[in-house]
Amino acid sequence: MGFSGYLVFGRSERPLVEAPVFRALHEEVRDGIDAWWPRPGGWQTLQLDYGLWKAADLAALVEWTGAAACCAAVYDSDTALINGLGTDGRQWDAYLHLELLAAGEAGNLWEEEPESMGDMSIWVTTPAYAAATRRKLAELEATVPADARAALAWAANAGFPGKADPASIEAVLRSHEVFVEESFTALLDRLGFPEAAEPADHATV
Repeated sequence: MGFSGYLVFGRSERPLVEAPVFRALHEEVRDGIDAWWPRPGGWQTLQLDYGLWKAADLAALVEWTGAAACCAAVYDSDTALINGLGTDGRQWDAYLHLELLAAGEAGNLWEEEPESMGDMSIWVTTPAYAAATRRKLAELEATVPADARAALAWAANAGFPGKADPASIEAVLRSHEVFVEESFTALLDRLGFPEAAEPADHATV
């Protein structure tokens, strides 16, 4: 069973979990939020369960930190929808693991099965389902170039201009790792953010 929830990425000299968007959470819930290894410059990633993040929280986080931020909504470590926001107010979004999204393997079919099809397991083996999957994948693929350009503009707003070319970002958006969390990390790396490093107090002595 993979992870389902949110990956919140932002910059702060203080722990990101201290942001006002998390103050309403019970202390035990806040303590249960997982902080990934930080990136130099105060960049942090938090892993939250579903129900602990709202769409409006992204703007509030950017306002509090004074830096660009993004959030990836993850389903079962299979797929993710990333929403990003810069300090200039420009927003962007992108999907990860397009094939799984198109095929509905993440549990959300893009195409309703015919009413006469009583067994879902039969519907997903039909030529009609395969055709619907190809159509949806083509639709998702068509957005990739624009999504890559928007992601690069967001990274530039975050202080990392010109660190990658659109083709390399498109490659990440079209890639498929075992876990979508790995694809999210790869995207941040490719956009030019400094790579995460194990904190000194976690290192083995």
